[in-house]
Amino acid sequence: MSGAPLVLSGLRKSYGDVLAVASVDLAVEAGTICALLGPSGCGKTTTLRMIAGLERPDAGEISVGDRRLNGPGEFVPPERRRIGMVFQDYALFPHLDVAGNVGYGLGRRPDKRRVAEVLDLVGLRGEADRPVHELSGGQQQRVALARALAPTPELVLLDEPFSNLDATLRDRLRSEVREILADAGVTALFVTHDQAEALSIADTVAVMNEGRIEQIGSPEEVYSRPASRWVASFLGEIEVVPGDASNGAVECELGSLRVEHVNEGPVDVLIRPESVAIGLSGPQDAPAAEVVSRRYYGHDQLVALRLPSGRIIHSRRFGFPAWHEGDRVRVWIDGPSDVLPRA
Repeated sequence: MSGAPLVLSGLRKSYGDVLAVASVDLAVEAGTICALLGPSGCGKTTTLRMIAGLERPDAGEISVGDRRLNGPGEFVPPERRRIGMVFQDYALFPHLDVAGNVGYGLGRRPDKRRVAEVLDLVGLRGEADRPVHELSGGQQQRVALARALAPTPELVLLDEPFSNLDATLRDRLRSEVREILADAGVTALFVTHDQAEALSIADTVAVMNEGRIEQIGSPEEVYSRPASRWVASFLGEIEVVPGDASNGAVECELGSLRVEHVNEGPVDVLIRPESVAIGLSGPQDAPAAEVVSRRYYGHDQLVALRLPSGRIIHSRRFGFPAWHEGDRVRVWIDGPSDVLPRA
C-alpha cells in the first residue's frame, strides 16, 4: 500500500445562504497524516465529505495523486475514488463478523489473505470470527480502520475517530492508530475538534475556522507560533503581553526579545504558560512578581503571577518546587513565543 498526495484548490460549499466551506486550499504530502482541526460548525466535516464524494462542491478541485476527482464538469463517484473512510460511529454491520466487515469493500468474494493481512496490521489477529457487537469500542474502531485499509486506498479519511471512546482508551488508541497508518504507508486526513488529538497524531495540522483554513503547519509551529490570536486561543491557554517593536527587538514587561519580520510599533507578545519561567533568581531584566494563586495537578502546576503593572499572567511548571500564594519570584520568557501587530 502506498499513499498519494491530496490537493484541495479553492474548495467551496454552501447550503442555501449558509457558507459552510469558503475557498479551502490544502496540500497533504503522500504517506503523511494531516489533522483538520476546528470547532464544531467550522466546515471540517463538510470538507471531508466533499473529498469522499458524499457531497458535491460548489466550486474548486480535489486531486489525489495524478487523479482529479472534482473539477469543472467533473465528478468521480465515491466508489471509484480509492478512498477509505472511517466514520465517527464506525458504521459496522452488526449481522457480520469481524472478517465479514473487513472484507465488505473487497467484493462478493473477498481475498481472505488480504483480510488476514489488515487484521494483523490493526492487531486483531485471531478475532476474525467474532461478532462485532462483542468487541470493545477500541476493537470496533480498529475493525473500521481495517475495513478502510483493506481495498488498498491511496487516502484514508477519519471523521472524529476517537470521540466515542472514554478518555483513557482514547489516549492509548491515538498512538496505536498513528502507528497503524504509518505502517500502512497510506495518506490520512482526519477531522477533529480535539486539540491534543491533532497535535499528538498528525504530521501536519490545518486549523479551520468559519469555513476557512487559518493556519497550516507542523504541530509545533501552529502551537508555538500561531498565525492569529484566534488560533492561539483555540489551541490552548495563551498569555498576551503588550510590547513595542524597534530595531529587531521587542521590549515588554517580561524583558527584551529578538524578533524578525515584525514592523516597528505597538505589538502583542503571545506566550504559552509553559514558556513563562519563574524562580527566586533569573535574568538581569526579569521583573519581580508575586504568586497570587496556584492550581496543582501532580505532574505540573499552573501558577498565577501579578506583575509590577498589576497584569496577571500564568506559568506552567513541573509539580516541584511548590509555589504558594504570596511568594516573591522573578519571571521571564524561556521558550517559544510569537509577536503580532497590536490589534
